[in-house]
Amino acid sequence: HVELVESGGGLVQAGGSLRLSCAASGSIFNVTAMGWYRQAPGKQREMVARITSGGSTNYADSVKGRFTISGDNAKNTVYLQMGSLKPEDTAVYYCKIDGGWYAGYWGQGTQVTVSS
Repeated sequence: HVELVESGGGLVQAGGSLRLSCAASGSIFNVTAMGWYRQAPGKQREMVARITSGGSTNYADSVKGRFTISGDNAKNTVYLQMGSLKPEDTAVYYCKIDGGWYAGYWGQGTQVTVSS
């Protein structure tokens, strides 16, 4: 059984920062990529950032230069450092195993609200 647990969401003013964490537990191995996604009310879920086991990253254009994804293999944790937050970043943020044997597992999500 694999479980992903996100944390670190909350309410922040525009221009502020938050760091999200995604901790994986269970029989985790052969994970080749992890991603952060978000879903705002009335919108489709979208990819925000992605990191491979080799450390390669890619970002949605809307967050480039403001968000940074990183991982700690020893802790089975992926982070999303978010800066210069905007009201349009308001969404539920999810982490997902994007590659490997457990591809497709989602966390439960954490709410990020950015006030103007």
